[in-house]
Formats: sequence, structure tokens, C-alpha cells
Amino acid sequence: MKKLITLGEFIIENESSFPYATGELSKLLNGLRLAGKMVNHEVNKAGLVDIIGGAGEVNVQGESQQKLDVFANDKFIQAIKNRDIACGIVSEEVEEFITIHGSDSSNNGKYVVLMDPLDGSSNIDVNVSVGTIFSIFRRITPIGTPVELKDFLQPGSAQVAAGYIVYGTSTMLVYTTGNGVNGFTINPALGSYYLSHPNIKIPESGSIYSVNLGNYVHFPKGVKNYVKYCQQEEGSRPYSLRYIGSMVSDFHRNMLKGGIYMYPNDTKNKKGKLRLLYEANPIAFLTEQANGKASDGYNRIMDIVPSEIHQRIPFFCGSTKMVEKLESFYSQ
Repeated sequence: MKKLITLGEFIIENESSFPYATGELSKLLNGLRLAGKMVNHEVNKAGLVDIIGGAGEVNVQGESQQKLDVFANDKFIQAIKNRDIACGIVSEEVEEFITIHGSDSSNNGKYVVLMDPLDGSSNIDVNVSVGTIFSIFRRITPIGTPVELKDFLQPGSAQVAAGYIVYGTSTMLVYTTGNGVNGFTINPALGSYYLSHPNIKIPESGSIYSVNLGNYVHFPKGVKNYVKYCQQEEGSRPYSLRYIGSMVSDFHRNMLKGGIYMYPNDTKNKKGKLRLLYEANPIAFLTEQANGKASDGYNRIMDIVPSEIHQRIPFFCGSTKMVEKLESFYSQ
């Protein structure tokens, strides 16, 4: 019988392949793992306790906060701070970046963490899968000095790790450190993550397109034409439309089965809706490490140099041939 490998064992065994391997990045990943287990516990009992519904506040994005948004944000921030390894955090739920001082009041942390603590949280009330997305960079300012805005405004190509946790019928943590993508599923009886999806690869092409067609009338011409292409009866088409409304869940399905995820800019959101730093960049890193492609319709996502921490962009990712076909419609 094949031995099951836990996430902790996997991290230790592969530590030497991590960028700048010192053990600190491993500890940071372990902190994210722990926070994910705490959020998973709350998600699984959401219908039984007073944790669903709105929190009565609006976040920096102008979106109504759910109670679980606040809970997840608090737990992940605390888990990161407790490790004394990161010097700063950007969260979807907080307007400015958070400076972390070590237990000795120093600024010796080597990493910054950017995150969406609970992606798709409006789906909690109707028992639909949600997720957490995270991105990790090495700071570029000198160790020992306060973290600065430029530490966060790095292109996605500088990421040292990225991943997500999907809270669904089973709870999985999927991550990369630049050496492929691996997925770990929680055994609820033991509370441990086990390697369930080693070396994930996105099929080169697929038969699924994921987009909110309710916004079709507002889409740019290139996206409208690509949607029509997906719907035409020719060869392997028409493709199947599958859209959950939780980015992590939509991407997770398409990564395993092959497909394209689309969230274009439109007449309502001229710059796009998804955030570059803690949604598009980490998903793009995972996509490329799984042999897929991530684009804004014209450019590689991870080449974009950000100008603000909550910057929005159009976003397309998934099977390489499908994303390239979408780009061809943009260029017409």
C-alpha cells in the first residue's frame, strides 16, 4: 500500500527546491495551512452557527462584507504574524498594506504576503464552494527596515510561492513554489492535508468555458466573438458553459479538466473586476506552473508591473490553446 504523504512532510522533503531555501518559507506555508484549517472548520458549520450572512460593513472594494470574510481575514493575518517571517500583508479586506513587526519589534521578515482571505464569500449562504487565494514575494527593501509599498508592487514573475484553498465537498490546498503544482486534500477524520493531486497539469485544450454570461451585453467585442465561437457547432464544439461564481472553484475545475476562465473588463468595469496582486497573479503563477496560460487578452499577466495594491485587470486563464484562441479574437 502506497504511503500517504502529508503536506508537512511534502514541504520538508521539498524544502531544498524552494527559492532561497532557509526553512522560513516552509514555516510561512505552514502558517497558511493552519489558518486554512480554522476557516474550513467555520465553513463546514456555517449553517449551524451565527457565521453566515452580512457583517454590516463594506470593504475597500465597495463590496458588502460577509461574517466569514471578517473571520477568515482575521485568522490568516494572525497566522502570518505569529510566524515572525513576513514583514507585511496586503488583504482584499484592508485598504492599506499592513506592516508586521517581529516579536522583538524588528522588521526582519523576508517575505510579504498578499491574499484574498475568502474568495466568493457571497456564495456561503447558499452552500456553494468558496476559497482562499495567496501570493508570496521576497521583500525588495533592506531587511531590518520598515516594509514599503514597493515591496508589494512587484510583477507576478517575482512570486516565490502562490496557492489557494478551496472549501468544497472536500477541502484542498493547491500551491506552487515554481516547481510544479501539487494539491493536498484534508482528511476530516484526522485534520491533516494529504497529497492527493501530485504534479497537476492543465490539458492543452478543453471543452469548458467559464464566464458570467449575464454580463454578455457589456463585454468587449473580442470576448463576445470568442463566446460565439465557443457556442458554434463545429468539431469539438459547442463547449460546455460552467460558471460557479467563485473564482477558485471555477479555476480548480478547469485546471483539472481543461477549460478557460474569463473575467473581462466591460462597460461597467472598464479596468476589469479582478485584482491583479492577490487574485490574478497567484492564479496565473499556478496556471503557468501547470502548463497553462494566463493573459489580460493581450499580455502575460505575470509581466504586468502593478501601480497600486488593489489594481484591477481583465483576466483569462486555463488551457493554453483556448487562451491563445481568445487572444486571437482580441487582436482582430
